[in-house]
Parts: sequence; structure tokens; C-alpha cells
Amino acid sequence: MPKAFFRDASTFRPIAVGYGSCIATDRITVDGAKVGYLYRETPDDPSDSGWRFFAGDESDEYVENPGKFGLYDVNTIANYDPLIASCLEASSGSAFLRVEGKFVREELDQPTDT
Repeated sequence: MPKAFFRDASTFRPIAVGYGSCIATDRITVDGAKVGYLYRETPDDPSDSGWRFFAGDESDEYVENPGKFGLYDVNTIANYDPLIASCLEASSGSAFLRVEGKFVREELDQPTDT
């Protein structure tokens, strides 16, 4: 069954054009939740920005279901939540958490050598 998106793409504006693709959860694109957590990993391919967007309230069970994610242009997610534009120049390995209406840089868990 196709997803019923929260926003109509015909209303999108050019907010974050040229960044490439990203992955976002349905909490954002279907339910209309604001982005609460975002991180950037090393891109999978040349069209991938490396950005991953979450509402921040998704359960482990939710994120283990690949059907709850979609591949989007970064500009699409910026139209759902324009505040992400303030983070998009950050390098791979960056993560941000929404705190009191703004994004605060977070430390990503890095693998440790044992």
C-alpha cells in the first residue's frame, strides 16, 4: 500500500537544493513529526548525502522495520522541517539533537578498539 504523505510535494520550496538523497522515517514524512535527531554517515553512493533523519521518538521495533523508512531528496525533508538546513554543511560523523527549538551537536558513538 502506498504511503500517504503528510505534506503535498507541490507546495515544496527550494530550501536545501543540491545535497542529494537521504533517509527519513515515516514519523516525519507520514505522521508530520518534526526532525528530533539527525546524523550524517559516510555516503553509500555518489547521490547519497549521508544524512539520516528521525523524529527521535521511534522505538527499537519501529526502526527495525525497513518499511518505516524512505529515501528522499534532502530538500523534501527540509520542507517538512526547515530547521535542518542549519546542520547540512556538517561533515560525516556529525549528529544533532533538537533541544528547545534548535539543534545541538551530539557525539556519535564511535566503535572502540578492544
